[in-house]
Amino acid sequence: MTKQRKAWERTSFLPRPVNRREVEQTFLIVCEGKQTEPNYFNSFRVRTATTVTVKGIGANTVSLVREALQLTEGEDYDQVWCVFDRDSFPAKNFNDALTLAQNNNIEVAYSNQAFELWFLLHFNYYDAAMSRASYIERLSGLLGHPYEKNSPTIYNDLKDKQADAIKNAERLLSLYVPSSPARDDPSTTVHLLVQELNKFVD
Repeated sequence: MTKQRKAWERTSFLPRPVNRREVEQTFLIVCEGKQTEPNYFNSFRVRTATTVTVKGIGANTVSLVREALQLTEGEDYDQVWCVFDRDSFPAKNFNDALTLAQNNNIEVAYSNQAFELWFLLHFNYYDAAMSRASYIERLSGLLGHPYEKNSPTIYNDLKDKQADAIKNAERLLSLYVPSSPARDDPSTTVHLLVQELNKFVD
């Protein structure tokens, strides 16, 4: 077993405690996608004193984490998150990105295979691997209209089902012991970022 694998297997992908009083914070969320993820996270209506900066970079895995590191230079964010997918990238790239983020106090909201898994979990629990094309097809059927990756309304479309999505994501992660994110298909930790943002939503 490699040192890198040991590093992220020791990482606990559990949400931080939510039953304590939260002070207002500043978030930097650096996303692989230029529209889908930024549109979603920009839709959280956080309190005025909390600042959420979302960047759609168009980079992936290790490159995305390096971009996040550059963006934090000279800045003082309370929480820095990278949002990226497993997709078809080599497992080493994905694992290296997780390790680089962990070593630099950057949180990761990953999806294996794609971010749309998080959307699907609002409707049903899925624990069988499927193609990214199947994500889109199923989402379109569940939404009742063609799913668009750059949809500006997807947050509002799914908001009422968010609690179910969190439960489904937690249940899914519990299947993988020990955790091996590059192989755990399907899996996602997007709910961890969602839970953090929800602490500052009125």
